[in-house]
Amino acid sequence: MSRLAPVSEEPVDDESIRSCSKRGRSWRDWLRTHLSFPFSKKTSHLKVLLSVLGCPLFPVSVHQKTPFTEVSSSAQYIVQHFTAATGCRKLDGRVKNMFATGKVVMAMAEEVGPSGASAAPSTTMASSVSQQKGCFVMWQMVPDKWLIELVLGDQKVVAGSNGSVAWRHTPWLGAHTAKGSLRPLRRALQGLDPVTIAAVFSSSEYMGEKRIGDGDCFVLKLSADQMDLSDRSDSTAEMIKHVAFGYFSQKNGLLVHLEDSYLTRIQSPGTHPMYWETLMATQIRDYREVDGIMIAHSGQSSAIITRFGDDRLREGPAITRLEETWIIDDFAFNVPGLSADSFIPPKDVRKDHFPSGDDWKSPLD
Repeated sequence: MSRLAPVSEEPVDDESIRSCSKRGRSWRDWLRTHLSFPFSKKTSHLKVLLSVLGCPLFPVSVHQKTPFTEVSSSAQYIVQHFTAATGCRKLDGRVKNMFATGKVVMAMAEEVGPSGASAAPSTTMASSVSQQKGCFVMWQMVPDKWLIELVLGDQKVVAGSNGSVAWRHTPWLGAHTAKGSLRPLRRALQGLDPVTIAAVFSSSEYMGEKRIGDGDCFVLKLSADQMDLSDRSDSTAEMIKHVAFGYFSQKNGLLVHLEDSYLTRIQSPGTHPMYWETLMATQIRDYREVDGIMIAHSGQSSAIITRFGDDRLREGPAITRLEETWIIDDFAFNVPGLSADSFIPPKDVRKDHFPSGDDWKSPLD
């Protein structure tokens, strides 16, 4: 049996779906059949929005080890200030799981050329016929188990982790495992899971101060290590870097802005290399108390996808901007009935990673 193709962190299209079972082949098919930026087709907007904004993973694992000499005392102080501000120390040993539901509005605005490449989220959503409304539900269970279902328009994506493997299921690709180490869901780090935020940034590097909006912030940086970048690459696509920046308010200690960017080099045999750079920025707002813990209840994200290096892009890089606004409708800790069985991956993922016979049942089977 051939190995299940890992999920790519780049947008996909219909042509790549037909041959995604072999590692790296989806990229080669996409490159052969699409010589121009694929987002010009309105029918692909939903897939692009869901692929990029729906359920991306954070750049680094909660368990990534950083040499103690590289962890600054300033970063430790900022993280301690954050844990005190959110009250998340109260969760130790008391909370076993969490649940959240919310609404999203996503849109995409196309641009070609070097202009308009700022990644800061705009104050209003793009005025576009591509604007779509949706909703999501998310469950988490310590440690390392999570599941999210997000519906946008008439499409739904489901992603999850059972603590051993992370995966994603889309109508156009089916179930795919995630490359590299086990990483948390980025959406959870948008102010919804202060315990994971503190754990991830505990190994960060202090970068100084920066003004975000009306407030001054401390900036912490995280970078995926080279071994994990190699694990997330294949013969066609090479992950060059994936970094994240957290902006913590000097006034109240809360995480108010999150950025991450990754650069991928793509080259199939007989073609020139091209590069994809994705920069995502999220404003995190409206912290409210839930059982004494400060949880963010709204925000806005913006993703800039830039393609360059291709001979055919003579007028400059191809740039596309995606936007999302989100609000949390309901949030709760310790949901009754939630167990490890709720995070069982789909059958195709189980066959690849757990070959021994079992009678587990996933909601997607």
